[in-house]
Amino acid sequence: MSVSLSRTLVLLLLPAFAFILPSCATNPVTGKKQISFISEEQEIAMGQQYDPQVVAEFGLYDDAQLQAFLTEKGNAMAAISERPNLPWTFRLVDSEVVNAFAVPGGFVYFTRGIMAHFNNEAQFAGVLGHEIGHVTARHTVAQQSKQQLAQIGLIGGMILSPELASQGQTLMQGMQLLFLKFGRDAESQSDQLGVKYSTAIGYDANEMAGFFNTLDKLSGGSENRAPSFLSTHPDPLNREAEVLKLTKQAQAANPRTDYEVDRDGYLRRIDGILYGEDPNQGYVESGAFYHPALRFYFRIPTNWQLINSPTMVQMVSPDQNALMQMRLAEGTDPAAAAQQFVTQNKVQVTNSSDQSINGLPATTIVGDIVQQDQQSGQTQTLRTITSFIAYGGNTYMMAGLSTAQNFNKFARDMEGSIRSFAQLTDQSKLNRKPERIKIVTVPRATSLQQALLDAGIPQARLNEFAVLNGMELNTQLPAGYLIKAMSGGA
Repeated sequence: MSVSLSRTLVLLLLPAFAFILPSCATNPVTGKKQISFISEEQEIAMGQQYDPQVVAEFGLYDDAQLQAFLTEKGNAMAAISERPNLPWTFRLVDSEVVNAFAVPGGFVYFTRGIMAHFNNEAQFAGVLGHEIGHVTARHTVAQQSKQQLAQIGLIGGMILSPELASQGQTLMQGMQLLFLKFGRDAESQSDQLGVKYSTAIGYDANEMAGFFNTLDKLSGGSENRAPSFLSTHPDPLNREAEVLKLTKQAQAANPRTDYEVDRDGYLRRIDGILYGEDPNQGYVESGAFYHPALRFYFRIPTNWQLINSPTMVQMVSPDQNALMQMRLAEGTDPAAAAQQFVTQNKVQVTNSSDQSINGLPATTIVGDIVQQDQQSGQTQTLRTITSFIAYGGNTYMMAGLSTAQNFNKFARDMEGSIRSFAQLTDQSKLNRKPERIKIVTVPRATSLQQALLDAGIPQARLNEFAVLNGMELNTQLPAGYLIKAMSGGA
């Protein structure tokens, strides 16, 4: 029985917790009793298990001062929360995706992509409080207790089906990260807690509401990015209105005249932060993926989405019914790596070839992987074309995968991408410089559009940088105002 790729969640079953008996526990936020399968000690252990996976998938962003700022504010907020004694950990991870998320046990992650999109400390503090709220209210644990912890693809909106996600660790390892998709009630409660916590440590939570406007614009695709924060945090404009109401109530209960926003201070903190893809880790241009450090490139099938991480490159077809993966294989012998792959994944090989790829030694196999649905008992056949290519002292695996009935639809695209793998010699591609946020001072009163043009932002990217600055292009700026522009690039 075929299961739709676009509607089926991949349930993550953790054997270490599979036979835990339920008990009643008091929710730290609500004070009410609730059924829980997981104790606090087990929750912390889960977080400690997930954390290395997150770090391996994203990598940590190398900015000691910004990391210290995240840790300082996170600890200050956690200390006044309902769960101050958790071993809280706050990490700045190296991804351009606009995202913030938490896993059980007090582990909270902010990408450099979301840090680049905040326009003041109060916006940052509100989202930080929201993520802390998911942990303090035990939303992460509640989802696990209901067996709703899902592996959600990093490409926005992509949800893989069990027949793809269960077909073997060798092929699929790292395909998804552990994220929790919360219901509307949980999101609303975390918004309330974000307002509560950020207000308690002196920030103006009205700015948190303003950030939802930025998220709404990002969801329109003006940057052609995949804002994963939105995939688990729906209806940003509705939430903006609700947060404004909550902030009014919170500030009335805690009246003061000096709620902090700190726009200029925050902008100076992120001056120089990496923006967008890091060319040294690979980048996309004109339908191809280039990796200057490893000196290779390959073509991307037309209209397929690509996401790059430290451990692999993943590509997904427009209808999400096929995927590709490129990563390092073990050893330096393509034939041996192919045989290991066949054995570990129980591939029924229908074709094998040792034909070189662009002069590089390679072994390519085509074969089927038969999977059985654990619930229905019915079988599903997947088909893969996978090449192992020796280059630069490494063996690269490029694998394409789809259901057997759909394979012919994607075979040409997948094989074309695999056979385009080649040595990168173009100096203009090898010497690409990363883009970084540059904070500039507007010298005279003018519009944001003119200020961006004066700062060297290309006409084609004006809307992108308006969103980045949290303003409209026709917004009038006074002399001396700080804005985000850009340095580096091609």
